[in-house]
Amino acid sequence: MRESIIDTDIHPAANPKHIAEFLPQPWRARWEMGNMGSPPLGYWNPNGVRRVDAIGPDGAPIASDPVHLSKLFFDPYGIEYGIFLTEPHQVLLTPEPDFAAAVASAINDVMIQRWLPVDARFRIAMHVSPVDPALAAREIHRVGDTPGVAAVMLPSGARMAYGDRYYDPIYQAATEHHLPICMHPGTEGAGISGAPTSAGYPGSYFEWHTGLVSSFITHLVSLLAQGTFQKFPGLTFVLVEGGVSWIPPVLWRMDKNWKGLRKSVPWLDRLPSEIAREHIRMTTQPIEEPDRPGALQDMLGMFDAAKMLMFSSDFPHWDGDTPDFAGRHFKGELRRRVMSETAREVYRLPPPAGG
Repeated sequence: MRESIIDTDIHPAANPKHIAEFLPQPWRARWEMGNMGSPPLGYWNPNGVRRVDAIGPDGAPIASDPVHLSKLFFDPYGIEYGIFLTEPHQVLLTPEPDFAAAVASAINDVMIQRWLPVDARFRIAMHVSPVDPALAAREIHRVGDTPGVAAVMLPSGARMAYGDRYYDPIYQAATEHHLPICMHPGTEGAGISGAPTSAGYPGSYFEWHTGLVSSFITHLVSLLAQGTFQKFPGLTFVLVEGGVSWIPPVLWRMDKNWKGLRKSVPWLDRLPSEIAREHIRMTTQPIEEPDRPGALQDMLGMFDAAKMLMFSSDFPHWDGDTPDFAGRHFKGELRRRVMSETAREVYRLPPPAGG
């Protein structure tokens, strides 16, 4: 029997012409003029963003066509389900909230109407803009119950940390529709998010890419410290493409501080690490690979990896991992949980046929 594989981070690229078709005026005219809101920072990646083998036989990127993605990625690797975090992302952070919300809605409509019908294995993390949480909540209510919508995506670049009560309308709507939140990196420094780090702007793509973990730490500490999961006990928050090795020491630090400073956060009734175990999930790519192989296994034993970690390929990006490459790190029941079963629970996916 073939191993079940659920990929929690795939990046299809929505065709800009298709997005325009779903935009109302005047946003459609703006989009078609080439003004698509906040651009990325523009750091130079000498490898390019896309894998060199992510091109179809017709020369087009595999991730830009649902049929190609199905036949050339899902089929060869036996992907049972794939969670789509559709590009572009940075436009969600444009400082004009009505435009950002309109583009998010248009991307959702493109994926729902043009992509989901192609393959029953496709699932999407719907777009919302965090610039205006009320508009984001409205969008969740609009399409959150649509078959194939499995999550809500937020960019990790943000005006403020995601534990702030400013974002509560998003979490309330997501909880009502039983949708996890997926936070994805790459927008740090775009639009309203401010500088990519607390100390300003990195001097290269290498520095920027390495430092992305700092925004994940900020958001995680904020979510736990400000009591997000006490207010929304049904909420799951997925840290997508943020690495793994930093999680144990950050939670150790929070646990220690909570023991001495719990009076400053009276809503936290237990250790932050216990709350994280229940509500926080992570994806494997880009998993750290220390020179000493045993070090990775040691790290995986420092948190509940079988409950909190899910496989992701990050296809078609340059630093992505195929299922066989990532899967070699996990054995036995841990492998089963990481490669499929934790994701099945988080995204409420049906069991495999005959399973």
